[in-house]
Amino acid sequence: MGGVGKTTLLKKINNYFLTTNHNFVVIWVVVSKSASIEKVQEIIRNKLQIPDDKWKSRSSKDDKAMEIWKVLKTKKFVLLLDDIWERLDLLQMGVSLQDDQNKSKIIFTTRSEDLCHQMKAQKRIKVECLAPEEALALFQEEVGEESLNSHPDITRLAKVVAEECKGLPLALITIGRALASAKTLARWEQAIKELRNFPAKISGMKDELFHRLKFSYDSLQGDTIKSCFLYCSIFPEDCEISSNKLIELWIGEGFLAEAGDIYEARVLGRELIQVLKLACLLEPVETQEYCVKMHDVIRDMALWISSEFGREKNKVLVYDHAGLFEVQEVARWKEAQRLSLWNISFEEIKEVNETPIPCPNLQTFLIRKCKDLHEFPTGFFQFMPAMRVLDLSGASSITELPVEIYKLVSLEYLKLSHTKITKLLGDLKTLRRLRCLLLDNMYSLRKIPLEVISSLPSLQWFSQWFSIYSEHLPSAFAEAFAGDNVLFDGGRALLEKLESLDHMSDISINLYTCLSINILKGSHKLQRCIRRLCLKACEDLTSLELSSSSLRRMKHLESLFVKDCLQLEVVQIKVGKEGRQGSDHNFPNPSLEKWFHSLHEVCIWRCPKLLDLTWLMYAQSLEYLNVQNCESMVQLISSDDAFEGNLSLFSRLTSLFLINLPRLQSIYSLTLLLPSLETISVIDCMMLRRLPFDSNTAANCLKKIKGNQSWWDGLQWEDETIRQTFTKYFSRWQ
Repeated sequence: MGGVGKTTLLKKINNYFLTTNHNFVVIWVVVSKSASIEKVQEIIRNKLQIPDDKWKSRSSKDDKAMEIWKVLKTKKFVLLLDDIWERLDLLQMGVSLQDDQNKSKIIFTTRSEDLCHQMKAQKRIKVECLAPEEALALFQEEVGEESLNSHPDITRLAKVVAEECKGLPLALITIGRALASAKTLARWEQAIKELRNFPAKISGMKDELFHRLKFSYDSLQGDTIKSCFLYCSIFPEDCEISSNKLIELWIGEGFLAEAGDIYEARVLGRELIQVLKLACLLEPVETQEYCVKMHDVIRDMALWISSEFGREKNKVLVYDHAGLFEVQEVARWKEAQRLSLWNISFEEIKEVNETPIPCPNLQTFLIRKCKDLHEFPTGFFQFMPAMRVLDLSGASSITELPVEIYKLVSLEYLKLSHTKITKLLGDLKTLRRLRCLLLDNMYSLRKIPLEVISSLPSLQWFSQWFSIYSEHLPSAFAEAFAGDNVLFDGGRALLEKLESLDHMSDISINLYTCLSINILKGSHKLQRCIRRLCLKACEDLTSLELSSSSLRRMKHLESLFVKDCLQLEVVQIKVGKEGRQGSDHNFPNPSLEKWFHSLHEVCIWRCPKLLDLTWLMYAQSLEYLNVQNCESMVQLISSDDAFEGNLSLFSRLTSLFLINLPRLQSIYSLTLLLPSLETISVIDCMMLRRLPFDSNTAANCLKKIKGNQSWWDGLQWEDETIRQTFTKYFSRWQ
């Protein structure tokens, strides 16, 4: 990250050598973006005092490199390279540590972690922001005693300002110097307000801080990644951002349109997040593997760039909590292009929205963590004609979709997940540009009129993951929602409507009947589109047969849930003509077949007659497996169908949960390496006496084993060493 103190540390190293006795030649080079090999060579030769006549006689870069190398190989040197932005070929400069007998060193600074790999650094040190106490001390040093002592409360306010800098030294220094002459409470309080709302107004922030941080932004290759980075500023300070949800929004905004389809867009999105992390513009969240965050000062810089360098400061507006959402703020909405509300209540919106707010430029509106928002004031969405992305998933208490939303004809992305909305009106079909309709975890949704889905010609992505269909309600409620309702027949009508759409490519759906399952099995198009599939309460489903050709087409299937299928006994994979010489084996050799390419999550709950999950041998990408309340299951992978030497089984599995499987005796008959396993929970599986472990299982990755104490005490091991290896990871389930 820029401004964290890399150059300062390098200067300290340089100064150390300047003030101590040693026999090193110390060479300091500020590389920066504009540096060339010739420029670096010139600095090095000056430090080495290579005579002008000899240097000028070397006409090419290679000749000059050879001259530098001849001198350096006779010396003990420390080369300090500050602010590298691109890979430097050290040999091209004439610098080499190969066969070095003098213990010379090369130390460089960069904002890019990826560049450290490219430069083949033997040791990498990430310079972190300062701890709160150190940050406050640096800030107070820059402010000075005169200002700090000018009023008893200024010391307290100084601590608040320092906390806003989140330990970034350059921000602490810049703001500290700007407030060195501030000797009144009013000035300090104004500074805090500016820092939280318009940080670019503070003296020095643009020139000393933002312009320097912007070098990292300018180094991003292409408009796509720059747009994706700036978009992250729509999340509030200190927000832990789900990578998947961020990519969802990037897709909704159209940032990833260069990808061939939605699936390739997700891959591109993950790649861009990795690039932003390596550039230190996004940070990983230690406790949340699939989340990222933005340093507050980096976020301020992103907002500054998004606002056309402060000229359009209302272009992106983010309201994080009650108290900031005031009447005078709403006037700014008229200029906003993107707006997000967090932790806002209905009363606050009602108070400032006595008349509808004209927002002619508003394209993106996100509502998150607004559980006290039960409804929107009448006309709230009336004057938002440019709206393209609308995410109401954080308004979890709303029960009706405001009628004005049905008139937002420019809308391309609509997310209503987690809300309590009970029905969608037929007017939804007027949203003919809608590409993404996300209705996950809408347990109250009872009705979508039959003609709505097929009337959305642009729809590419439909998600209704975890819901309840109307016929599974008490009969009185079910009858009220029967008739013109795509949700009433266990998924059959919904599948047929989705299949009719030309651009449909991504489906997440729940199926409740054998008829709906057969429609999926009979449709090549639906199989190619399915990404997440939940089979729930299929009362007449006794066996699930999947053909090898269907599995090849279902290459995008990521998540499979089977829940409450009380009669299901077996899952079979059938190999037809295209299989092994026309054979019809339930489980052909997994080394010959590549199915379930993308399947990484499987949950099997409350299937009391299901005997095993041997078909999981083919799920080579599986990361998460959760099996609960399957009373008849004896083996996870049947020993009758297992293949010797299949050590790659579950090679990507990170989490395994086995809960209330009273007859389970075996996970797998052979030892498994499980090279990615981090967590295993075994609860109320008292007949499971052996784990497929040896001392090499889950080496260097296992973090936790959880289970009943009596189960753990009764486990049988090949030898005592193996038991001791895993005991340190075990914790008792309460």
